[in-house]
Amino acid sequence: MSFKCGIVGMPNVGKSTLFNALTTSKKAQAENFPFCTIDPNVGIVAVPDERLNKISAISKSAKTINAAITFVDIAGLVKGASKGEGLGNKFLSHVREVDTIIHLKRCFDSEKIQNVNKDVDPIRDIEIIETEILLSDLESLQKRLEKSNKKKLDKEELGFLEECLKLISNGKKPDELKKKYSKDLIKKSALLSLKPRIIVCNVDEKSLPDGNKYSDACKKKFPNENIIVVCADIEDQIMNLQAKDRKDFMHESGIKNTGLNNLIKTGYNILELNTFFSSTPKETRAWTIEKNSKAVDAAGVIHTDFKKKFIRAETVSHEDFIKYKGFNECKNAGKLRLEGKDYIVKDGDVIFFRTGA
Repeated sequence: MSFKCGIVGMPNVGKSTLFNALTTSKKAQAENFPFCTIDPNVGIVAVPDERLNKISAISKSAKTINAAITFVDIAGLVKGASKGEGLGNKFLSHVREVDTIIHLKRCFDSEKIQNVNKDVDPIRDIEIIETEILLSDLESLQKRLEKSNKKKLDKEELGFLEECLKLISNGKKPDELKKKYSKDLIKKSALLSLKPRIIVCNVDEKSLPDGNKYSDACKKKFPNENIIVVCADIEDQIMNLQAKDRKDFMHESGIKNTGLNNLIKTGYNILELNTFFSSTPKETRAWTIEKNSKAVDAAGVIHTDFKKKFIRAETVSHEDFIKYKGFNECKNAGKLRLEGKDYIVKDGDVIFFRTGA
């Protein structure tokens, strides 16, 4: 599995510039007028992982395949989107398809860039988007809870949707229900207001790496949110450099990690994802799974037949695999474990699955 992040925000806040930087492409138009992006741009990016390259080198693999993350550059939203204003209907339909919402906020002053609002106010912009999302969910819930549709719902789902409707009708986010109901039920609901979110403050170059008054205001207003500070223009410059030149540029700019790395790390945390590895002379590959996944389910991520014909998982931690230089050496050192179907896969495990005929 991989996960999909949707970059959302008001028009002209730097969404397309950030998308181009993250995906090392020029697929997204980055022009100085509202609604430059109409249809979403989609980019699939390899997840950087130093462990993968070390494991691949030890196995002398012919191919090395990273895990993947998908970024979607979604059209700018304006007030009234839930009623179809601007490109509202398209915007909301595209947001429904992503796992995580990246709220990109303009946190810099510039007279050169057009803005649908006269002043820079990232908190106002967040609240506009959140309001439109809640209004869209409200309309969706009202339709799904009409008498004719209620009959199709089981007791738990009906109770969950009714609680969501009550909270949203009272102007509250339904976040508190995440502790009460299962992840599967929440995901099945497809409610936009329950999708995990990351707030990204797009600052000017001089405000890196510590941010400015606008990003500070976001942190103060949303102390429990995942907030990342980036400069989309600088990110674009970094990702267009050769790998060997990036470290020098980042050091000179005072940047410890790229926006891509920060987004991936935060995304994995809020979606509760882990990585495990498979490694042979033919191929070393990183695989993404949910935390607390069983070995048999991890096998199924590689191939459905592996799950059906699962016998055991020969497992080594990535630290031991690298330290002892491979499966055979780990076995000789007593570090190779034979695990059954119910083994809970740990982040960084290197696994060889034994399957039946």
